[in-house]
Amino acid sequence: MRATVIHAPHDIRVEEVADPKVQMPTDAVVRVLRACICGSDLWAYRGESARKPGQRIGHEFLGIVEEAGSEVRGLRTGDLVVAPFVWSDGTCDFCAEGLTTSCPQGGFWGSVGSDGGQGEAVRVPFADGTLVKLPADAVSDDHLLTALLALSDVMGTGHHAALGAGVRRGSTVAVVGDGAVGLCGVLAAKRLGAERIIALGRHKARTDIAELFGATHVVAERGEAAVDAVRELTRGQGAHAVIEAVGTEQSMRTAVDITRDGGAIGYVGVPHGSGTGLDLGVMFDRNIALRGGVAPVRTYIPELLADVLDGTIDPSPVFDLTVGIEGVPDGYRAMDERTALKVLVKP
Repeated sequence: MRATVIHAPHDIRVEEVADPKVQMPTDAVVRVLRACICGSDLWAYRGESARKPGQRIGHEFLGIVEEAGSEVRGLRTGDLVVAPFVWSDGTCDFCAEGLTTSCPQGGFWGSVGSDGGQGEAVRVPFADGTLVKLPADAVSDDHLLTALLALSDVMGTGHHAALGAGVRRGSTVAVVGDGAVGLCGVLAAKRLGAERIIALGRHKARTDIAELFGATHVVAERGEAAVDAVRELTRGQGAHAVIEAVGTEQSMRTAVDITRDGGAIGYVGVPHGSGTGLDLGVMFDRNIALRGGVAPVRTYIPELLADVLDGTIDPSPVFDLTVGIEGVPDGYRAMDERTALKVLVKP
């Protein structure tokens, strides 16, 4: 089959690789109908996250079960399914508590020895614990499939950030980051009942989506100017809940500075220097909480799925460029150059 591999920074290729096969009785093989490129994939693309030459890449996909192992009970051949970006066994203590990303038997797509999501098919370990079945008729609805694909990562990650930030009905929320996760954080905050949502972003195409998703204000400034703008909008107090969806020193520093005393930051941006933006003395003095991390999206998919199916939320606008499998390298370049927000892949 054809699949995406990374050989070196800025060297993404689509190559022939071995077809996936059921190796364990709990495995399934999924033929990919939709995949995408994540902003976090760019860290490897830019050489800021180490990868072995020839390693597979991509961690968001949905598709059709083509084969299921003998111990798979909840799925059968022909089922339409979505995969979270981490596989998990569904039976350990962490899975039972909803922290599927800490499953001792879990792993990430594209890790050494595993299939990546940006290919024609994927071997899925622990299929019963990992995959979520989707309505069969969604396969013929292109728009719905695109919205459902967001459940594999960005919608669940935005929701995780909103929960970590303590978003509640009537609260004021600020979102640092105008990538797909930040935009889904806006959508998640709106879904949880936030009264005011301040989106920080400089790119109009992205802030337009933020407003579509429920942002009531847009702040285009950065650094101290952004802090001043948010505080002006909040009577000098800052936001009750702040979503940090970037992971840099500046983004974290901004997040701390715009949080209201007694408020919380939900952080989901993959850390790249963000620790240096934290001043625990400031957070201690102002009673600011920090919660977040790798989002256990498998836990969130069922409740978010219901809202996508009934039209309560529609995260599909975050996908603004579509490529076939052979166009994946072009998709990486487009996202790296910020001419695309999030690239949809149709193998």
